[in-house]
Formats: sequence, C-alpha cells, structure tokens
Amino acid sequence: MYDWVRVIDRDNNVIYMNRAMREGLGEKFIGKKCYEVLGRNEPCTVCISRKSVFEGFSQEKEESIGDRTFSVMSSPVRNAAGEVVAAVEVLRETTQLKKLYQEMQEQNLKLKNEVEMARRLQESLLPDPPDIPGLDFSLLYMPCESLGGDFVDIFRIDDSHIGVYIADVSGHGVQASLLTVFLRSAVNKKLLSPSRALEELFYEFNKSKLDQEMYITMFYSIIDLDDRTMLYSNAGLNVLPVVYGRQKFELLKMPGIPISNWLEKPEYRDGSIRLSPGDRFFMYTDGILEIRNSYREQFGEERLLDILLNSSARPGQILRDIKDSAFRFADIRSADDLRDDVTMALLELK
Repeated sequence: MYDWVRVIDRDNNVIYMNRAMREGLGEKFIGKKCYEVLGRNEPCTVCISRKSVFEGFSQEKEESIGDRTFSVMSSPVRNAAGEVVAAVEVLRETTQLKKLYQEMQEQNLKLKNEVEMARRLQESLLPDPPDIPGLDFSLLYMPCESLGGDFVDIFRIDDSHIGVYIADVSGHGVQASLLTVFLRSAVNKKLLSPSRALEELFYEFNKSKLDQEMYITMFYSIIDLDDRTMLYSNAGLNVLPVVYGRQKFELLKMPGIPISNWLEKPEYRDGSIRLSPGDRFFMYTDGILEIRNSYREQFGEERLLDILLNSSARPGQILRDIKDSAFRFADIRSADDLRDDVTMALLELK
C-alpha cells in the first residue's frame, strides 16, 4: 500500500507499522507512543482513537506530520470476543491535494473579485434617466447571475430624435456580459432608421466570427420628439413591446432574425406608429413572463398587462409593482432566486 498504516493499542503504543510507513518514518517508532510519531511529547488534544474508536466507532480527521498533511481514518480492531483491543489508522497523504485546494480557493476568490468588477462595469453602462423635457423614462434590471445577458439603452441622436432599445443575448454570465458590452459599443447611434442600424450591427457582429450558439435578440426604436412618431425594428426579440394610452393599445409586431451568423443577409424592416401626449411605450424581455410558481404556472402576459394597463402611477413605480407582483406570485424573495434575467423599461411621453 502507498498509504501509511499503523496499529495502536489501548495504551497509545504503536504495535504495528506497514512497510510504507516504516520506510517513511523508520523502524524507531514501533513501540513508541502514537503521538511521538507526530513529534509531540503528550497526547493530542483531540484523539479520535480514545474518543470514539475504542468505544467501537470509526472516526476520521486531518493530521500534520512535519510539513506533510494526512487524512487519518481510525477504526476499531476487535478480538474473538468482540472486544476492541486496538485501533488501526490509515494515513493518506493530502499535502498536494490541500495545496491545490488552497490554490483553487485563492483562484476562486480572484475570479469572484473580477466578476464583481465586471458586474459593476456592466451596471455602469446602463443609462441614467435622460434629461429630456416631456419624457419620463425608467428601467428595472435584475440579472439572475452576477453578470446578466439583458441590456437596455436610451440616448439622444440629435436635438429631436432619441434612440431606445432592449436586448437579450444568448446565455448568462461572462460570455453574455461581453456580448452586451459589444452591443453597446457597436450600435450606430447616428442613423435615423432602426432597421439600418440593426443591419449594420448584424454585419459588425459577423466580423467577429463568434460561435453560432452566440446571438443577440433586440428591439430598437427611434422617437421623433417634434412630430411625435416612432420608428421601430426587431431583431428576433421573442416578446412584443407595447404602446398604450387613453385610447390606444398596440403590440409592436415585427419579424426579424437575431443578430447572429446564421444567414449571410438579414432582412430588417421599419414599422411606424404615431404617439400622443400621455402615451407609454413598454419594453421587456421574457424573464418576467417565465417566472413560475410552485404549480409550474408562469406569471405570463395577462398578469403583466393587467398591472400595466390599470395603473396611473409613474413609470418607475409601475415597474416595481410588476416586479413585486411576480415575486409574490412565485414566492421569490430576491433576484438571487431568479432563473433568467428580468429587464423592463417604460417610457412616457408627456
């Protein structure tokens, strides 16, 4: 055996050592006290043999001999009458394993710190509410992991146009967060056509030669504040944004392939809708719909729209009300319990 094995009598004397242990420590320890093998002059404070083994129970502990670490399994040795007369200890060296474990812990801590820095960076990229007269905008962003795969942005294009989009990228974690950073930096924020901006983004994405399993779904709109119209285009987002008001309710349906390398030439189109004072534009990803309760029922569109259409609160409060309702529905206590990112944005035109 490569493991060390020794037998200790009731007086703590070493009465047997196997070859591996004799070669490792020398013959001098046979007949000595068990603790002398460990370089000590008195019994160990916690002696598993005295504590339990001589009472008939096996025990395990970690022990150090010099600069080496061992996992020690101690078991009772019985005579023909069933009496425990000795303890057999098997010492398996774990020095290297413990070193590797410590290195792994240090590496995990380093990675955790780096992920935390990446999370702060990603959140810093989210927009602050824009200071635009006649516009009230709020967003709610809750990643299911430290790094999320959803993203929202709103920005001025010129004096009369603002761009706003919501996106859901494939996967979660570091890979997904890198795609959101790519998205924010690659979107052309000067174009006044959402479909052209998505087409440019598609070709820019394909220059990177990313894996086919990586893609971005995105709904992009451009609002003309002067004539109160909104152009919009969709790159595969699987939920329907909605514009609603006193006399209006319209789901913004528009087909379009995700930003991906699945096709050589995408086809994106612009839709158009007129806006009136008091109209609201709601965007979201599927994470909020797919929250499930203990009966596997989804929160769903009906519950979401019921809150959305029957509230006169400001955008920020409405988003919080939707979140609170979904959490109560599924008995969720915090975002740590989410299985998918939850992202919503609500814009009100005054």
